[in-house]
Amino acid sequence: MRTFLFLGTLRRTLAVGAATVAALTLTAGAALADDPAPPRGVVGGTPAQQGEFPWMVRLSMGCGGALYTKQIVLTAAHCVSGSGPNTSITATAGVADLNSSQAVKVKSTEVIQAPGYNGSGKDWALIKLARPVDLPTLNVADTTAYNEGTFTVAGWGADREGGSQQRYLLKATVPFVDDTACQQAYGNLIPGEEICAGYLDQGGVDTCQGDSGGPMFRRDAAGAWIQVGIVSWGQGCARPHYPGVYTEVSTFASAIKSAAASLSG
Repeated sequence: MRTFLFLGTLRRTLAVGAATVAALTLTAGAALADDPAPPRGVVGGTPAQQGEFPWMVRLSMGCGGALYTKQIVLTAAHCVSGSGPNTSITATAGVADLNSSQAVKVKSTEVIQAPGYNGSGKDWALIKLARPVDLPTLNVADTTAYNEGTFTVAGWGADREGGSQQRYLLKATVPFVDDTACQQAYGNLIPGEEICAGYLDQGGVDTCQGDSGGPMFRRDAAGAWIQVGIVSWGQGCARPHYPGVYTEVSTFASAIKSAAASLSG
């Protein structure tokens, strides 16, 4: 997954198969690029401004996430090893530059991986932090009404396939790709659980290694940001005819809400 990453290559790691997932997982843990100049993109993206997406979170295992509440991060199931007590993850928030002295760093205390997750579909997880973070949160879509149009993606993953993960937060916009076209590209899409986005014919813009678990979002009817996807997998990064595959958040909104309530309790 994208681990953007992966499976395909579980991104992401993105999307290709078990071997690719393993390889991408290793990539997801790669060192950050140390070039002090802001890079040019997520793949084909641009640097995000400080405070532009204040709910973005970087996770120490090499994944992204978003603040679901001030003490819970929503990320991808393939980014965590299972459910239960977990103090091994460090969440970095509040900055576009990971090296900033203003970065807020908080350890995890517990993880819930999507019930029934087996490496295919249901790619969501929640991470409870040791303390609340005083930053805005990102609402999640609980209806399919926003599963169309143009989306924004952001992350600290590689700005090219096989590249290093980045010091600076990158952003890009990607258009919706319908299930039929995405199924033709991959053959193993799970309609209703996954949503695709990208420039199908020309490629060139996409999430990549290290972006797994990060949000795909757009404006809602009131003009506020709302999360519609979680970076999950894909074939390589920004390749023509292979869009990014994201967890369809609206499908799991109720389950995510219930899981978050159990963590809060």
